[in-house]
Amino acid sequence: MRRQKGFTLVEILISIVVGMVILMAVYAAVVTGQRSTSGIERKVIAGQDARAALELMAVEIQMASFNPTMTSGMWRDPGACGSTAASQGNRGIQAASATSISVEMDVDESGSITDAGNEVITYTYDAANAYISRSTNCGAAQAFLGDTIASGNPRTVRVINTAAVPVFRYYDGQGTELTSFPGDIPNIARIEMTLWVETEDIDPNLQQRRRFIYSTSVIPRNHVIGMQ
Repeated sequence: MRRQKGFTLVEILISIVVGMVILMAVYAAVVTGQRSTSGIERKVIAGQDARAALELMAVEIQMASFNPTMTSGMWRDPGACGSTAASQGNRGIQAASATSISVEMDVDESGSITDAGNEVITYTYDAANAYISRSTNCGAAQAFLGDTIASGNPRTVRVINTAAVPVFRYYDGQGTELTSFPGDIPNIARIEMTLWVETEDIDPNLQQRRRFIYSTSVIPRNHVIGMQ
């Protein structure tokens, strides 16, 4: 009877080494996949937040100067809603700059401002904290897109606009950019908004934050009608 030959020690060691290499390759693939998935999730969430913020800003800013009752002397000082604005000619855009805008509208068609919610809305970009705040009817500013680190709230996105890429740009009816405020406010016919954002967390594969730019422009029709 012939004796069956078993595996030698060398063959067993080779098998173990090959198995370990295969396991390490599989593990590396799984880790890479998990990192890629995590990076995509961060990108998707940041993109959704920025797009939603831009859409709401566009809707509200487009309503600037809405005055269905044609009431005169209605516009308020955005810094003190109880006070009548000194510049009634600015109508529903009482403040405008590259980093901030304050719009007013008579949403309840009462012939008065601030007697209903969301009739005075101010958006402000805080570059130091990389976020945009929103306040209504001269109330305290609330985090709108992003947040301050000191708040302790989880952040998914950082707003990183610069002087070269401002949040707000303004144009007259001929397409000429307006830069002298508040004097140019009555001539605003179109407002361009740009959000340059990046993910709060660093992408594990790229070892840096993912960046995106979203932009849109609106025509505040009620404000333009008042120019005529």
